[in-house]
Amino acid sequence: MKKTIQKQKHSQRFIELQEKIDPDKLYPLEEAIKLAKETSSTKFDASIEIAVRSGIDPKKSDQQMRATVQLPHGTGKKIKVAVIAPEKEQKEAKAAGAELVGGEELIEKIKKTEKTDFDVLITTPEMMKELAKIAKVLGPRGLMPNPKTETVTPNIKKAVEDLGKGKVSYRNDDSGNIHLAIGKVSFEDKKLVENYQAFIDSLNKNKPDTIKGILIKKISISSSMGPGIKVQI
Repeated sequence: MKKTIQKQKHSQRFIELQEKIDPDKLYPLEEAIKLAKETSSTKFDASIEIAVRSGIDPKKSDQQMRATVQLPHGTGKKIKVAVIAPEKEQKEAKAAGAELVGGEELIEKIKKTEKTDFDVLITTPEMMKELAKIAKVLGPRGLMPNPKTETVTPNIKKAVEDLGKGKVSYRNDDSGNIHLAIGKVSFEDKKLVENYQAFIDSLNKNKPDTIKGILIKKISISSSMGPGIKVQI
């Protein structure tokens, strides 16, 4: 029996916006950003997102990419930061801007309720063994602290402050593609260009040594729920 493949249905508005884009053209970055803004159809201030098709073989563990980048102008989204640390560092974490701070009692609360009302969790190396109790809660939600994303650190204050200034983490998906929001439609074009460049520089800097070919094969940019626009590399 043949399987029927259902094509995704798009609204008439989406189709009209898509017609503004030449699917075969590679657009210069500045032009692509302007088009991404023009083809945003949401009533809210949509994100501008980048999708990178990489040369990663996702089946090889030594080619996985997981890193952070300091976007000079942030993403436009307020990040809710939680910190699990020894009592002596909790006061500093609160002063730096962390919204949820605690120690073993916070671990027990998460274990009991399985609620994770935060975007990023930071901890110290000495607390990692305690976090094993809630690894099954944090892991599937992408919230488990990791040294590669600098969310396991002895310098809690700096980590919280950096997140407030625009530091974000990224990783490849199961297809080897990498996605990141680099700002909002309301951002000035120049700020989006600078955030874009910071991300691309970070990708090249963190390219695994085991990838012998090209890391960045294709790049597209779009607004949230907007059509994709191919970008010149």
